[in-house]
Amino acid sequence: MKKENMLLWGLVALFALMMSVPFIIPHTGLIALFGLLPLLMMERIAGQLGKKHIWIYHYCAFVLWNTFTTFWVCNATVGGGIFAILANSLQMSLVFGLFRLSKKKFSGALPYIFLAVTWIAWERFYFDAEISWPWLVLGNSFARSTWAIQWYEITGTLGGSLWIWATNLSIFGLLVSLSDGSFFCWNNKAKAAAFTGLIALFAAPLIISSAIGNRYEDSMNKSTENLEVLIVQPNIDPYNKFQAMTQDQQNALLESQIVPALSTRFADSTAAPLLIVTPETFTNDIICGQYDRSRTWRRFTDFLSHYPGVNMLFGASSYDYFQSPVKPSHTARHLNDGRWVESHNSALMIDGTARTEIFHKSKLVVAVEMTPYPAIFCKIDDMLGGVMGRCIGQEEVTLLNVRGTNGQKIPIGSAVCYESVYGEYYTDYIRKGAKAMAIITNDAWWGDTPGYRQHLSYASLRAIETRRAIARCANTGISAIISPSGEILQPTPWWEPAVIKSYIPLRDDITFFVSHGDITGRLCTFLFLLLLMALGVRFVTSH
Repeated sequence: MKKENMLLWGLVALFALMMSVPFIIPHTGLIALFGLLPLLMMERIAGQLGKKHIWIYHYCAFVLWNTFTTFWVCNATVGGGIFAILANSLQMSLVFGLFRLSKKKFSGALPYIFLAVTWIAWERFYFDAEISWPWLVLGNSFARSTWAIQWYEITGTLGGSLWIWATNLSIFGLLVSLSDGSFFCWNNKAKAAAFTGLIALFAAPLIISSAIGNRYEDSMNKSTENLEVLIVQPNIDPYNKFQAMTQDQQNALLESQIVPALSTRFADSTAAPLLIVTPETFTNDIICGQYDRSRTWRRFTDFLSHYPGVNMLFGASSYDYFQSPVKPSHTARHLNDGRWVESHNSALMIDGTARTEIFHKSKLVVAVEMTPYPAIFCKIDDMLGGVMGRCIGQEEVTLLNVRGTNGQKIPIGSAVCYESVYGEYYTDYIRKGAKAMAIITNDAWWGDTPGYRQHLSYASLRAIETRRAIARCANTGISAIISPSGEILQPTPWWEPAVIKSYIPLRDDITFFVSHGDITGRLCTFLFLLLLMALGVRFVTSH
């Protein structure tokens, strides 16, 4: 029994290790095509041994995987990090438990098909759930192996999840047939078909990726229309942001980085527009609709008035104030004398004419930025003294515009931090007409861990899905230019002030994924519902 337990726990650990490697080590995404095998083997062996409480094994497997890949969340919030690991693992384990339940009524390969479509349906649901943490979507395994997944422009990230399940289950099925001897009963044509199909399943996506990727080779230099960008990484410690420096000092620091890069730009005022990109939540003194009350806004608009055609995109904590005898919304916080405030995590676009456009981040981090199910939990939070975030996002995506001196207007999207994890949501920017994208973020909360590198790599997935170049600005790194093929260009060092000056191509073509959305996720959800109903019918009719 001791050897059996060691074998099962060894497979649990091997699964967690193999599935963690692609998220931590660059260029190892293909390991995910075999990474689920130890988990499937563990479940089969445990069942054959008659083990009870097999859920303990698969729940611990998922806890280990989540811990190895997302432990860094604890650097920002220990309680939140532990909750994210345990809760995410529980959901994965419930999916796997439903698969084990299906084995009581389904036979052959059907339970495994049910497992694959249930998992992908859950991943799709997780993107839209009130409490959402889709960091470990299986298709994200290839975020640092973009050469292999240029076809994400068709399927999106969940296409990668389907590929991972298909290859793992195919290999597992072949191994099972070898172990039980049934393989040797097949005729030569069946054996050849099995191996040929497996090789094609592995190789075909890579061949297709290479063919598609060739269309975007050197795409940064072939565009006929470009936007000049200046990405400014100020490197301000978010944990000591206002204790070490006042906002005026931070504004001065940013200007000191910008001025040298602009000093040789303007021989006259007819230069093409330029976009300065700065980090998420750079300032906290923005009142929505009353921008001139902000010292930061006044200083930057005055600064830009000396540089015609220059636009600045910067992140801000912004606020709406209300005068009301009763609470105007579940998320409003009470100040005094009938005054209430609602907060936002925003991106602002300004220029020297005092023109101001604003976008409020919609995909908000649970607890840190937003309170889920506010009608219930905001009341509880009030009783606890208001410890949870209550930012309000926009109901739908809007674009910001870069304007030149000749009236030129370039629509761009600005995804704020966590929004770059949500593939189908991100396509809304492109459908609204964005010709390029910016991502502004502040990843310093996690420290020097795999977290900020994973976050950077997910931007490559968004670039491939939409074929839009990205100007990414992170407060402490990594800032970069990301090409339409997902290539990361001019990455800045971690925890150092830095400036990137470059051009990004402007595009108006629409990919299949942007046009049609997440067909993989919708199809798997449909199949999951059909199989779930079939499973329910079998349970009802078997009694």
